[in-house]
Amino acid sequence: MAKVTGGLQTAGADVEDWGKLVLRVVLGVLVLMHGIAKVIGGPAFVMELLTKNGLPAQLGYLVYVGEVLAPLLVIIGLWTRPAALLIAVNMVTAIALVHVPELLSLSQSGGWALELQAMFLFGALAVAMLGAGRMSAGGVWGRWN
Repeated sequence: MAKVTGGLQTAGADVEDWGKLVLRVVLGVLVLMHGIAKVIGGPAFVMELLTKNGLPAQLGYLVYVGEVLAPLLVIIGLWTRPAALLIAVNMVTAIALVHVPELLSLSQSGGWALELQAMFLFGALAVAMLGAGRMSAGGVWGRWN
């Protein structure tokens, strides 16, 4: 049975499902673009950062999980909640390794220097809390979606 949200409903999916789809696809595509750049350029930059911080360089390969596999799962809506949490963990790691000096800084245009990273992090947390919705490969069934 289709749910009516504020009177708006379309063929079995309501505006809430459309909103979840938009959020999932935009988050997934934008994070995936960073992942594709790392596939092309390799994880050397990430591995160097990890080594400088006393962590094993091999952990750098996990960037492919957080910026390629997880966004693809979020886009198609399969295992959406854990995939979104992986993106959030990836963003926390990126902030910790690269962006700590900018935490309290403003950009030249006056916005917060970490607004992109914050949008990725909190967008991923929102997807993890909301789930994929009906317009996804996993549908609304299953606690992981």
